[in-house]
Amino acid sequence: MERILDVENLQVSFHTYAGEVKAVRGVDFHLDKGETLAIVGESGCGKTVTSKAIMRLLPEPMPAEIKKDSKIIFDGKNILDMNEKELRKLRGSDISMIFQDPMTSLNPTMTVGKQIAESLIIHRGMNKAEAMKEAIKMLDLVNIPNADKRAHQYPHEFSGGMRQRAMIAIALACNPKILIADEPTTALDVTIQAQIMDLIGDLQKKLGTAVILITHDLGVVADTADRIQVMYAGQVIERGTVEEIFANPQHPYTWALLQSVPRLETKNKDTLYALNGTPPDLVKPPVGCPFAARCEYCMQICLEEMPEVTNVESDHQVLCWLKHPMAPKVEVPEALRRGE
Repeated sequence: MERILDVENLQVSFHTYAGEVKAVRGVDFHLDKGETLAIVGESGCGKTVTSKAIMRLLPEPMPAEIKKDSKIIFDGKNILDMNEKELRKLRGSDISMIFQDPMTSLNPTMTVGKQIAESLIIHRGMNKAEAMKEAIKMLDLVNIPNADKRAHQYPHEFSGGMRQRAMIAIALACNPKILIADEPTTALDVTIQAQIMDLIGDLQKKLGTAVILITHDLGVVADTADRIQVMYAGQVIERGTVEEIFANPQHPYTWALLQSVPRLETKNKDTLYALNGTPPDLVKPPVGCPFAARCEYCMQICLEEMPEVTNVESDHQVLCWLKHPMAPKVEVPEALRRGE
């Protein structure tokens, strides 16, 4: 596989009145051409900050700060060394992003067609007529009916699902190498969620775009992702293929995420699993495992030292003291055992 993105030791902090919030702490991952990488975790774990750091969309140098040891290598170049002119060329052309809320991401004073055409004029050098013609094609590509009419309408005239499709059209207009989808199905009903995910998958196959999918819902990524990274408190605590994460999860936090997903056999009166406690304060991150305070399998060493990376399989790693040879044997929770 052709490697197109390498993120090495990404560290992002926010300087606030309460102190330095260490939002992302040493994140590493790579992305290959045409694949889908899902970054999963609860709100506040650092998923969106990681994705915005890739595109340099954080308010730098204050209040956000990307530490000097961080590297984001795209096509052999470190994005963190790029100047503003190089970044403008990169954004939208090579790397595009679908933001969480399409209503606040779209410009309410411009027609949807003009917003798509804008990136085509900037990045592909088209004139206004050519760009509008291509914009209509893009709206048609993302399955918006009457695209020629819809191109001249404003965002408030679109439904939530159609606005999200319009955002996808804008993001893919210049045929980027990487598409970052930040919670692309938030606030959409289940049927529309499935349609949006199917659309992203279909367009990915047609255009060969690599996708970074940011979500808190493991159910969304089961049929769409190739690999999964589970984030907690600004760190990647488990990574592996979709098959490995779903069939052989190793970290107690991954177990908790999987147990919270409703299953087909769940009855109406069944209570869904809920994880007790709250994430740690990242102004003063814990010295040991960040999940220790919420983990029912916590040992003394979990509170004192950060676990090392353990290779479960060649493409499956986990940060957990339970995987140490001297640790007591802990079985995967009954509800997650394969075949149930």
